[in-house]
Parts: sequence; structure tokens; C-alpha cells
Amino acid sequence: MSHILSWASKVNSLPFVNLISPNASRMYNSEEKSGYLKTQKLAMKCASEIAALIQEGWTENYTATLMETWLRDNGVKTFFHKPFVWWGDRTRFNGVKTYWDYLPSQRRIVENEIFILDVAPILDGYVADIGFSGCLGDHPGYDQGINFLSRLRHDLPILASSIQSKSNLWSTIDNLMKDAGYINIHATYPFGVLGHRLHKNVGSLEASFIHFGWQSYWELLSRGLFGQLLNKDFAGDLRGLWAIEPHIGGDDFGLKFEEILVVEDERAYWLDDAPCFHQKRQNVSGRVQCPN
Repeated sequence: MSHILSWASKVNSLPFVNLISPNASRMYNSEEKSGYLKTQKLAMKCASEIAALIQEGWTENYTATLMETWLRDNGVKTFFHKPFVWWGDRTRFNGVKTYWDYLPSQRRIVENEIFILDVAPILDGYVADIGFSGCLGDHPGYDQGINFLSRLRHDLPILASSIQSKSNLWSTIDNLMKDAGYINIHATYPFGVLGHRLHKNVGSLEASFIHFGWQSYWELLSRGLFGQLLNKDFAGDLRGLWAIEPHIGGDDFGLKFEEILVVEDERAYWLDDAPCFHQKRQNVSGRVQCPN
């Protein structure tokens, strides 16, 4: 099976994939980038506001439902994928073996657990895919993990714009994680993706499959309908818009961020200069901190 996935990933990076997914590596004008940014800001605001409300005893499924309701109340009609929510050791995908295991569960959060919120709404045809990490109290690995991800976020545009890094960006990030003592969790994602291209919604295809959640996500990406996948086998053109999602794992937790990276001829940069992709509840009574 791994050989099939590797082969599909390599094929997805070849130039002829542009025939299936036209303009995969094209440049985007300011109006288009504003559309993507608007969707991303909305998704981040949703995650931040729901994260600030989370209380001990909430289930993953209840929280995911709140996120979807919040987004629909704010103009979202369809999703590239609906909200995913993971508590505690599920943030590092412990016990996740099948497609169904990824879905929000009835697992209840307890004090001092780390959590991850992940959602990909479509607004006015523009797709954003975000990941947001938080902690309900204090966890010994949280601050150190967030500091590592913050440094990684700072370095990623530099790596993506470096000629020698374009063909091995995945392995560069993988090595940085291992050197810092973390497990590469995104290596366990379907097709082992560090990121995937974003394109404007081409119609109702996403909506027709959306109730299958990640199943549609895997199938659509594997067929190249939404562009190339950024994994260890990537060998294509990095130019374009990418949803980048580095995901680290500690002993009993995972942490990630996900946001849009713009890669152009001469430079790479985050679409949003300084989004808040993490949030720490100082105590379960409600005080919230989102460091810069």
C-alpha cells in the first residue's frame, strides 16, 4: 500500500498534473489573495472564539458542531472539510488507525489537556484550511512545543524560497522536528502531506462529497483535482498558494498550526503576517492567553 501511495504522490507532482488541475502554480492577484485571506481570518476567528469557550467535559463532537454552526452563522455554506477536533493524546493520533478514528469523537476533555481544532471552510468560493492548538490549563510540553512551532513558522518562508530547499522542504522540516526531539505527526497523514495547494472552489464537487469528511479529502487530493501534495516525494513547482500544516508530537500530545503560504518567483510569505494560531487557557475558569 505504501508503494502505491508513494507512486501516486510522485505522479501528482509531475507537470502533466496541471492538465487535470489547471493553473496549479499560477500567480494570484491582490483581489484573489484578499479573498483567501478573508476566509482564513474567519476560520481563525472561529477557532479562537470556540477555544476560549471550551470547558472541562466538552466532547470533541460537541465542539466540532459548535465550530460548524459558528461558521455557517457567519456566511459559510460549504466546506473543503468540516471541523476536526482532537483532545489529549489524540492530538498525536494515538489509537488512530482508520478513517473513522480521525473524526470528532465522544472523548471528553479534562483539565490540563492539549487540543487541536482544524477546519477548512469555503467563503465566496475561496478556501482556507487552518489548524489551531490550545491547552485547557497547563501542560508541561505545551509552551516548549508552541515556541518550536513559532520558530518553524518564522523559518518556513525562507526555506520555501530557497532554491536548494524547494525539492526537499518536507525532509528539511522533518529533520528540524527530529532534532528538536519531536515526532513528525504529519508524516502519518494520508499521503504524508506537509501541505496541499489551495484553489478557488470550482463548483459543487466538494459539497457533494463533504459528508464523507476526510475520505473525500483524501480522494480529491490523491486525484490531483485540487493540485499537488507537498510530501517527501514532491518534485514539482512550489509557486502558488499552499495550506501548510506542520504537526509535531511529544510523549502524550501533538501540536500544529495550519495556514496559507504564498510562494512566488522571488519570495515566499504567509498570507497573514501574524495570525494567532494557538491559545492557552490560564485556568479552566476562563482566562485566555494568546502570546505573540
